[in-house]
Amino acid sequence: MEASLWRAVERLAPLAPSFVSVTYGAGGTTRERTHRTVARLARETRSPVAAHLTCVGAETGEIDDIARRYQDVGVKHIVALRGDPPEGADRYSAHPGGYRDACALVSGLKQIADFEISVAAYPEIHPDAASSQADLDNLKRKIDAGADRAITQFFFDTDIFLRFQERARANGIWVPIVPGILPVTNFQTVRRFANACGTSVPAWMTHLFEHLDDDAESRKLIAATVAAEQCHALRRAGVGEFHFYTLNRSDLVFAICHILGTRPGTM
Repeated sequence: MEASLWRAVERLAPLAPSFVSVTYGAGGTTRERTHRTVARLARETRSPVAAHLTCVGAETGEIDDIARRYQDVGVKHIVALRGDPPEGADRYSAHPGGYRDACALVSGLKQIADFEISVAAYPEIHPDAASSQADLDNLKRKIDAGADRAITQFFFDTDIFLRFQERARANGIWVPIVPGILPVTNFQTVRRFANACGTSVPAWMTHLFEHLDDDAESRKLIAATVAAEQCHALRRAGVGEFHFYTLNRSDLVFAICHILGTRPGTM
């Protein structure tokens, strides 16, 4: 997977992304490997790097030490997340002596350095939130704690994002809200992701990918078309930034960016 990530970085770097983010494994299981990869990216590439940090499975001091190590290697951007439940747990619970949630993590990071901080937003409500308003209130707390932008969970219905953005503005959230775009290459995998994070999968998408389980090439063509159309629709509504969940599938994301007019040397 690390080799796959490097191939993706090399393929996408000519498009001059605003940043490249590197995620943890489930439950923070690859924290140290992630740090090594991020440090190498910072040393060896020109793309700005954003490192994921979560609250899962570590005390406050451990997370603070990792943040300082990122600062030492020149990483200035952190994606601060609560994180998923540790392996074997059904629900999230704060680690004893650790940050209780993403809001506390943002506050702690700001005390270490003036990091640029991105946080997560959920257009269709976080699965653990009591209500959509409670979820928005939590996002507002993260912004008030010092976050610079929100990156959304993936979604497929453009209107869901636009309504969420409107509600966020009405609740005093004025930082950039960047839509998370997930190109669908394996529909069953995406359905599993969606079930876990509360994303709805529209019937038209189910219909598009019917009978293509053994036809990878057709799935790629459809995935590129759907993602590009989604971005075109958002752009017409005034959205100017997109965060692609590449899953290290660089050729597909490169093709989508090409369709959108982003070419090597044009940015």
